[in-house]
Amino acid sequence: MIQRLYGVLVPFFVSLLLAYILAPLVDFVQVKCRVKNRVLSVMVTLLVVFGVLVGVIALLTPIVGHEVKAAGEGIENYIANFDADRYLTKETQQRVYAWAQNFNVEEALSYPEVRDAVQTMIPRLTSWISGGLSWLAELVVVFVGLLYLFFLLIEFPDIRKNWSKYVPKRFRSQAVTVMRDINQNMNAYFRGQATVAAIVGVLFAIGFCIIGLPMGIAMGLIIGVLNLVPYMQGLGIPPCIILCLVQSAQTGRPVWVTLLCMALVFIVVQTIQDTVLTPKIMGKVTGLGPVAILISLSIWGALFGVIGMIVALPLTTLGISYYKHYVLKQPKEAKIRS
Repeated sequence: MIQRLYGVLVPFFVSLLLAYILAPLVDFVQVKCRVKNRVLSVMVTLLVVFGVLVGVIALLTPIVGHEVKAAGEGIENYIANFDADRYLTKETQQRVYAWAQNFNVEEALSYPEVRDAVQTMIPRLTSWISGGLSWLAELVVVFVGLLYLFFLLIEFPDIRKNWSKYVPKRFRSQAVTVMRDINQNMNAYFRGQATVAAIVGVLFAIGFCIIGLPMGIAMGLIIGVLNLVPYMQGLGIPPCIILCLVQSAQTGRPVWVTLLCMALVFIVVQTIQDTVLTPKIMGKVTGLGPVAILISLSIWGALFGVIGMIVALPLTTLGISYYKHYVLKQPKEAKIRS
């Protein structure tokens, strides 16, 4: 049933997670700013949050647009002035030219491997095209998610106050304790990880600008967002390699030099993150080692997708803590080591 309703449940749980993150800000507006009406407080909070996002996007759009335009012009110039002699010997060029001249599409399609590959790709291509035409449905999902978020923020104080009444009395005390611990773990984790991700994104943007990488600011901020999930910043390496090739085409610098500069930026930033940022900011919020983190992300991601990966570490930490306390009978304050 969960698998069948996955498409319906995801917008709700994403909105629930956002409501959990934004609820303290709504409370601040309602109490500290003396906006007594809860609905008005929610509207003010959402306007401020969306205003900040729009402002940041408006500030970065001209910079990113200029970098994209420059990168596109560099690729066009590289293609127009491509010199095969720099990469291929004359003999290799002649072989490639002869192969292209004698290439027969019908003969290539006669091979069973090629036929199977084409038959496999056609349904996928069809699904990609149909997926591209479903933008209206995606827009509806976003709108529904915003409605969820709006009403969840309005009702959040009541949900926080009354949820335990729906738990049977014999389990109520344990449920309240578990939820309190989850809340503490989630708060500490999200605050720390968001701070680390923001600093890492700025450091990557600065590093990419220093080495002259095209779209360096945008790429650095993207890696910062990926860093909200530990070790996901590695997904930024392939596009960075492509941008290094573009930079090499623009400047005439050897490719290995641009790749080496990119690798140095990753090494320096990752070293700063692992030796300074994570110990100072995160402290021992999770206490999990790299192997435990990867296993946790894999399991929770397989179960609940992106949402599972976001909440994987605090929930895993709490689960291990409870296991050690209630099963192994260790003191609850014992630190988790992996």
